[in-house]
Amino acid sequence: MNNMQTQFTSRREFLKTTGRLAAASALAGAAIPHVHAAGSDLIQVALIGCGGRGSGATAQALSTKSGPIKLVAMGDIFENKLNRSFENLLRRPAGEVDVPQERKFLGFDAYKKAMDCLRPGDVVILATPPAFRWVHFTYAIEKGLNVFMEKPVTVDAPTTRRMIKLAEEADKKNLKVGVGLMIRHCKGRQELKQRIADGQIGDLILMRAYRTGGAAANVSPKSPDMSEVLYQTRSFHSFLWSGGGLFSDYNIHQIDECCWMKGEWPVRAHGTGGRHFRGNSLDQNFDTYNVEYTFADGTKLWFTGRHQSGCNSEFASYVHGTKGSGIVSTSSHTPGRVRLFKGHNITREDMIWAFPQPEPSPYQLEWDDLINAIRQNKPYNEVKRGAIASMVTSMGRMAAHTGQIIEFDQMMNLDHEFAPDVDKLAVDGPAPLKAGPDGKYPVPQPGINKNREY
Repeated sequence: MNNMQTQFTSRREFLKTTGRLAAASALAGAAIPHVHAAGSDLIQVALIGCGGRGSGATAQALSTKSGPIKLVAMGDIFENKLNRSFENLLRRPAGEVDVPQERKFLGFDAYKKAMDCLRPGDVVILATPPAFRWVHFTYAIEKGLNVFMEKPVTVDAPTTRRMIKLAEEADKKNLKVGVGLMIRHCKGRQELKQRIADGQIGDLILMRAYRTGGAAANVSPKSPDMSEVLYQTRSFHSFLWSGGGLFSDYNIHQIDECCWMKGEWPVRAHGTGGRHFRGNSLDQNFDTYNVEYTFADGTKLWFTGRHQSGCNSEFASYVHGTKGSGIVSTSSHTPGRVRLFKGHNITREDMIWAFPQPEPSPYQLEWDDLINAIRQNKPYNEVKRGAIASMVTSMGRMAAHTGQIIEFDQMMNLDHEFAPDVDKLAVDGPAPLKAGPDGKYPVPQPGINKNREY
């Protein structure tokens, strides 16, 4: 896939180019024939990656109200995950789940077999660890399938460039593609974004976000009966090649939502972090992360991540302007309970606006938007934005892991691909990451490994 990689000489040129491509694809979409489900009203769905998020996304797909939709195929590399997901989804109303045993597939090639059960214009859900996203997306485009893919969509620069090229190929086929950054579909956050743009809290000067909680992504040595590649894939929060570690998976939403409120991507990241209480865990993560993102006008986004039991926990995002402040996320992704304040103390007495409660779930709204775009044949492709959000998250992770300031342009053009042969993995084969003689895997060493994370 190296021939698909493109060089981006400047952040400004890159963003202008993606804007032109988005506009061109929108115009092209109006002229390309309708491809939804071979002309049928019924949309069939295949689930690739049957973990909790994949099962949840499937339930939300089946909960859309714009027309008939049903699950017809499932694929995973772990039989217990597939069976558990199927049993849970089978509790849904009759007719929504039609997955006989012959349409349940296991193995690294299960994605092909499940997608082969669909017709052009149907929908495939890609909810495996992100290392496999470009592989599965490539086949979905070949099959003419609309796609929903979970975040993050990349974990390094080469796959980011590759996904952007694949997004262009999806546009050429008039395919609709959603990315699981559901916050952008939240009605409350959309109104908050507009109020900020209207100047209700003045010019943004600072944003800050926190994802702190108990110990996470620790992993014990693999059992003798499990292959190395299955072990590292199953524990994708613990390894950088398969999932970007806990930093990419846990933190992308808040980094993305703050960049959205700002209306641009940061130009650099400066990060710190360390391993303090990992014990005997064999993962590659830090316990703490602090990343300072800087935007072109000097505005800062401060992100704090910590996973240490017994410490203060917070799961929230804030914006500060020259005339006031706001809450983007209150205590989780949903409900957002967004509010604006006339000062910076964020007190009830200073509140000047709040989105009415209860609010609709953005997890459902993102599916409503995608399925409506498919049924109404509207241009819809979130991949470029999702790839950049994933790369910006990786930029902060790399800054902390190397101890260096990482520029946007520098990050976009890096050539270190964590798993270049991920499309060739086999269940009983080797893994992209190898343990040392002591049985431990390489971990980031800030200041020692300056150009790579391990």
